[in-house]
Amino acid sequence: MDRRHFLQWSGALALLPVLAGNSRADGMAGMPAMDHAAMDHGASASMPAADSLGLPRGLPLPALSRLQNHGRAGQFVGRLQAAPVSLPLLPGKPATTFWAYNGQIPGPAIVAWEGDEVNIAFANTLQQPSTIHWHGMPVPAEQDGNPHAPVLPGQQRTYRFELAAGSAASYWYHPHPHGHTAQQAYMGLAGVFVVKSHDDPLAHLPEQWLVLSDLKLDAHGQIADNSAADRHDGREGQFLLVNGGWQPVIALAEGERQRWRIWNASSARILKLALPAHEVDLVGTDGGLIATPRRIDSLLLSPGERAEIVITGRFTPGQPSALLALPYHRGKAMSPEQDDSLTLATIRQAGNKATATLPDKLRDITPLGAPALKRVVNFSENMADPAAMFLINGKKFDMNRVDFSGKVGQIEEWDIVSQAHMDHPFHLHGTQFQVQARTEDGVWQTEPFLAWRDVVNIPAGETVRLRFVQGMPGLRMFHCHILEHEDAGMMAMLDVGS
Repeated sequence: MDRRHFLQWSGALALLPVLAGNSRADGMAGMPAMDHAAMDHGASASMPAADSLGLPRGLPLPALSRLQNHGRAGQFVGRLQAAPVSLPLLPGKPATTFWAYNGQIPGPAIVAWEGDEVNIAFANTLQQPSTIHWHGMPVPAEQDGNPHAPVLPGQQRTYRFELAAGSAASYWYHPHPHGHTAQQAYMGLAGVFVVKSHDDPLAHLPEQWLVLSDLKLDAHGQIADNSAADRHDGREGQFLLVNGGWQPVIALAEGERQRWRIWNASSARILKLALPAHEVDLVGTDGGLIATPRRIDSLLLSPGERAEIVITGRFTPGQPSALLALPYHRGKAMSPEQDDSLTLATIRQAGNKATATLPDKLRDITPLGAPALKRVVNFSENMADPAAMFLINGKKFDMNRVDFSGKVGQIEEWDIVSQAHMDHPFHLHGTQFQVQARTEDGVWQTEPFLAWRDVVNIPAGETVRLRFVQGMPGLRMFHCHILEHEDAGMMAMLDVGS
């Protein structure tokens, strides 16, 4: 959405970039103690309530604008500029200042095809260094927007890469300068990148693209700074948005099947999504389609994670026709947990339609074989040291330190272990991984289906086992995708040799 279209929607906002029970607590006895009483639990209490700010709600779902392609066939050539922009948001309040790509909130959607050569010119007009990280995409390390290659204020660079065969999926792009990622994201810098395939078994279905994000405003209608609670727990706002709109309305016919691509672009919120009045089949994860549709009742998406679902309109009596975020406790220490269901969008019945076919088979996924190398990655918290609270293998991120060395084409198996009091979503750059197994209350459970992912939630006190192959050499980041934790040093580096 740009300035010209903003007033049309008036409710369009920003794209930002989620319970440890007794059984978990038993497994966490050796972890550092947390003095909750000493923490500033009231840090976010001064924020005005959502209803008090007068933000419009219940408008039609805003469509995502698209980045213009200036290339010829087989190319995507585009331009992105990061810059401040002021947008009229709240009645009776001054315009709200965002940081936006091309003046649009969310940033323009990039749509390309497998096999395309991508050329994106980026201009940084912020007062901070920035980068563009092509989240989840298999791009060369030097093109991936790592913090080692910042674009300084007033400078430009061009990102170039090719979209490999088999890479069709729902990706996104956002800044990744160390120490500034969280602020640049919550100020509005993010957009989606959809890679399409000419051999798509779901191409016959109409699509909805849903970008889920938080917005936190102060009493003046400006984007609030991070509080101490935000820096510890991860930032959440008063508003939980879809495509920048607050509780928008989505039209769906009785019997109609739609394909929804969903991005959790929040800084920290873990979303347990549900559509109680309708049939929902999971058809894709971060890295694209899964092998066969799976009927689900709910879907857990951690920050940075994506999913594709097929929703069939049923409008079951007695069930809310809405996209809900069900209650979920992620172990926050300084701010309240989500104890109630939140309405993200209302689903309005728009007539009746014949139900389109949903193929039994979507694609083949070959399981990765035996690993050549196994590693352990420990996520931990040290509340005794405010300068190094969030750690990987006991260390805070160091731009000059390589933590692991690997090889192109080598299968690796990693156990991601939470020695922490809260959930931490794990993200690996440069490739997709397959989850092999995970613990539930400390008991190993085999993963029920194969999928390609680049983000997986690690609940407090639990372990996730995954396998991957890096296909290109260079430095690859891995980190917690709660952006405040990433900025605080919960990040490390894998150096992939050729």
